Amino acid sequence: MTTQFNEATWDDRYRASAHVWSGNPNPQLVSETSELAPGHALDVGCGEGADALWLARRGWRVTAVDFSAVALERAAAHAASEAESAVRIHWAHHNILEWTPPAGSFDLVSSQFMHLPSRERRALFHRLAAAVLPGGTLLIVAHHPSDLVSGMKRPQLPDLFFTAEEAAEGLDPAEWEILVSEARTRDITGPDGDQITIADTVLRARRHVDADG
Repeated sequence: MTTQFNEATWDDRYRASAHVWSGNPNPQLVSETSELAPGHALDVGCGEGADALWLARRGWRVTAVDFSAVALERAAAHAASEAESAVRIHWAHHNILEWTPPAGSFDLVSSQFMHLPSRERRALFHRLAAAVLPGGTLLIVAHHPSDLVSGMKRPQLPDLFFTAEEAAEGLDPAEWEILVSEARTRDITGPDGDQITIADTVLRARRHVDADG
């Protein structure tokens, strides 16, 4: 395990700038959950809280988890300006490499751009899948492996990148229906100001209502 996957490294990264992320919800979260009825959501690796706040505005109760205390403090401070939504969010400080969320407890479990070594990633996704209620949704979004050659500056560490099919490998077909499994392209402005087409790994799965966990 390298130092980039620990709390201290991420605390330092957040302290180094006023904001690390855009402040906007992740686009695939918006695309894939806008039509879902609000319930209880788990936002894993919530960072500065944009996804959690977007969900809370739409009526979701959100457990927002990160292993950076600095990120959580920043997220809570930002959300506090929207009191009606902020009361729906519980900010939780956990080491996501070790923490096990309560089984069968969430209508939506969202993992956005969690790039871990494959062994740790598979273990995390197994725990996240177990946290989804019967009838609930698991949403996993990440940078697709093709981004390594897209012109976008990504860490040249292939083991950190994965396809939707790889993310779904641990889902028992008897318990899960795969609704979306694709590499979804979008155009962005690259680090040098040029237009670049990148791809997001998008996996959305629904746990069968009769799944007993």
